Amino acid sequence: MESPTTGRHEAGEADVQQKIDTSVPHSARIWNYWLGGKDNFAVDREAGDQYRQVFPGVVDVARASRQFLVRSIMFLAADAGIRQFLDVGTGLPTANNTHEVAQRIAPDARIVYVDSDPLVLVHARALLVGTAEGRTAYIDGDLHDPAAVIAEAGKTLDFAQPIGLILSGVMGHVPDYEAARSVTRQLVAALPSGSYLSLNDGTSLISAEMQQAQDDYNDTGATPYTLRSPDEIAGFFDGLELVEPGVVPCPQWRPDDAVDTPADIDAFGGVGRKR
Repeated sequence: MESPTTGRHEAGEADVQQKIDTSVPHSARIWNYWLGGKDNFAVDREAGDQYRQVFPGVVDVARASRQFLVRSIMFLAADAGIRQFLDVGTGLPTANNTHEVAQRIAPDARIVYVDSDPLVLVHARALLVGTAEGRTAYIDGDLHDPAAVIAEAGKTLDFAQPIGLILSGVMGHVPDYEAARSVTRQLVAALPSGSYLSLNDGTSLISAEMQQAQDDYNDTGATPYTLRSPDEIAGFFDGLELVEPGVVPCPQWRPDDAVDTPADIDAFGGVGRKR
């Protein structure tokens, strides 16, 4: 099926539905559940509730990560003048998606979403509702193959102009730290000078229950997720100029009135500029 917005072929919805495995929980669907979304299954809700029983603060972590994403995009669009965004591992649509935040500030902004989850593909049309002045596209792509992601994104984005790269809560899907850094380096290397990286991820620095809950989740048969230390998260920004206040708990990164979570939380993030 040809998408009139992206000009690319997409699998028929029936074919994609057949690829959705509802027998094991999926992190994107659990995240959607924690954020109050409806795009999840019983197995996801059960896993999400079990996680929350061990670590009740996980809902605050999810909200803090989402609020950081919104504030960082607002900074990039309003203060840094970025008009192109590459959101890799976007997950399921909720409120204040990347294109909604960016295009409220800059209606001509271009956004490319990348995800490999079949359920996200089913809901891609919800992401493809942008402004008439800008453009919003979706790529069925894999974080582990940055070269393919860049090649496909280049059909919508101009890689001669600055781009805001968004990696929100996704690098834990690459369990080996050096491999995860390699993925980030390859994505950043493709960006021109003046581009930015916005990245946040989970830690277990503040609450040991977070690590226990994550270990229990990883034992369910779902795709595992690796929590990292704040120093490891900061390592993703090597070679970039960190925007103040650096890599900090998400609620402490340029907070505004929308922040409604504890200030110290197991979600760290930052924004860095490529020289």
